[in-house]
Parts: sequence; C-alpha cells; structure tokens
Amino acid sequence: MGHKNVFIEGAISSDFIGNSIAKHQTKTSIGAHNIFLGQVRADEIDGKMVAAIDYTAYEEMANAKFHEIREATFAQFELTCMHIYHSLGTVKAGEICLFVFVSSPRRKVVYEALEFVVEQIKAHAPVYGKEVFEDETHQWKVNS
Repeated sequence: MGHKNVFIEGAISSDFIGNSIAKHQTKTSIGAHNIFLGQVRADEIDGKMVAAIDYTAYEEMANAKFHEIREATFAQFELTCMHIYHSLGTVKAGEICLFVFVSSPRRKVVYEALEFVVEQIKAHAPVYGKEVFEDETHQWKVNS
C-alpha cells in the first residue's frame, strides 16, 4: 500500500517528458540522465496492422511490483533519482506508452541502470496490452 502510482491515462506526451527533465535542473549533483521511451509499433500480424494497444493492469499489484523494481535498482546502482511512467488505456501506434528516466552523478551508471530497469519491467510488471487492429479486432500482446 501507498506505493507511488506509475500509471498515466493514455499516451505519455512530449510536454510531460520535457517537463520531467526540466524539473531536474535544480538538482546540481546530477551529471547524467538516461531516458527510455517505449513507443507503440504498428506491427503487421497475420496481415493486419496494429492501430493501438489498450493497456490494463491490476494497479495496486503492478505499483507494488514497480516499487520492488525501483528498490532493486537503487540497491544495485548509484542513482540520484528514477522515474517510471506507464500508460493505461488506449495508446495509438507512434505514441509513447513507457517513460523511464534515471539520473546519477556519473554517466556510465545511467546506461547500465536504465537497461536493468527496462528489462525488469518487461519481464515482471503485471501490465497487459491488447493489440487493437485497424479493423477493430484485437488480441492480447505477447512481449518480445
């Protein structure tokens, strides 16, 4: 209970991403940031194009898992801060659905930490995507 809510309704806007970066300019011990942006791909599956992904999650359980991933990352890497945001609801092809932002005094740390966090999210976060095709049919997405 009481874990930070990582979820944002709909796509994550470039304004939101830009503002998140700008807020860190007062934290002058930071020497490097690294950012991962997950974007919805217009995959072709069985001759049909993905138009959007509809994301759902058991929010309380998912937020607890994201918190666990955060804690594991802070234990392993010298980070100043970390932010994770994931979309819920419909995100169209070309829009951003995952925004992970790590900061550290040193640049090498942010590369390793970011890869670790993103891989942990992909492997363990209970967030589910339903691919919505241009013909409005849909199927559950398989993470690759």
